[in-house]
Amino acid sequence: MILASLSKKTVIRSFKTGGLRLKIGAFNVNLSSSIPEVAEHLLCLYDAFEVINDEVFIDFYTSLAPPSEVRRYFRPQVNFSFDGYVPFKPLPYNQASAMFEWGLNWCIANHSHQYLVIHAAVVELNGQAFIFPGTPGSGKSTLCAALVCSGWRLLSDEMTLVSVADGLVYPVPRPISLKNRSLEVIRNFSPDVLMGPVVNNTAKGAIGHVRPPDESVELGEIPAKPAKLIFPKYLEGSKTDLAPLSKSRALLKLAENCFNYNILGVQGFNSAGDLIDTSDCYEFKYSCLEEAVALFTELAH
Repeated sequence: MILASLSKKTVIRSFKTGGLRLKIGAFNVNLSSSIPEVAEHLLCLYDAFEVINDEVFIDFYTSLAPPSEVRRYFRPQVNFSFDGYVPFKPLPYNQASAMFEWGLNWCIANHSHQYLVIHAAVVELNGQAFIFPGTPGSGKSTLCAALVCSGWRLLSDEMTLVSVADGLVYPVPRPISLKNRSLEVIRNFSPDVLMGPVVNNTAKGAIGHVRPPDESVELGEIPAKPAKLIFPKYLEGSKTDLAPLSKSRALLKLAENCFNYNILGVQGFNSAGDLIDTSDCYEFKYSCLEEAVALFTELAH
């Protein structure tokens, strides 16, 4: 059964009676909440995801709720909790849907050490996974959204999970998070793109999410083989430039973009080294999405 088969009333009832249980790529997530807007967020952007039964193991028990009864009505706020632990300060109530996405990022980054977890978008075409590590502002999510809107398979917008056991990339095809000007850029690039409501005035500005394609969700348990490791940088007015990057330099840059490289120790070093060995490595500067998509599509053939 997929989420689209449930009504908003049923989703809200599930929130309050043990939680809504969703399969999201490699993870099973249970979400409880008292906030109707969270149900709307899920029904808009997670409608193709599988609702799992009570017998399935849950990786992350999560909750979104006001920190107190007072905060439900006076300057309302929301807390994200994981197994009863609250990792963040509360946010304004109207940012609950964005907080769910950020909270789930935190869960995956901090509790998935069977993988080398890279702060990177990852997409796939013709059996080749292209990994785009990058800090905020590098343009990785905008580039990811443009490629996905052009027919590439989405594995993840935010975190690339490289198995320490087999070196393959395991998908977590969640909504693609876009900020500020990137929202307009992607709407112009792909007018038919489906986005959820924009959340304004967050610490990161205006936040919106692109719905993952149904096919990417359906392939959410099928890993991909890494082929290219590309460090993008959006520079307004720049020419499209893909430059080879030495393996040694790529390893240093990759380590800087890993959430758990130090935690994994030798295992992390070996996994990163194996990824570098099996991937072509590049630095990439761009300002034109159409040129970027054309270049990478050609590179994947």
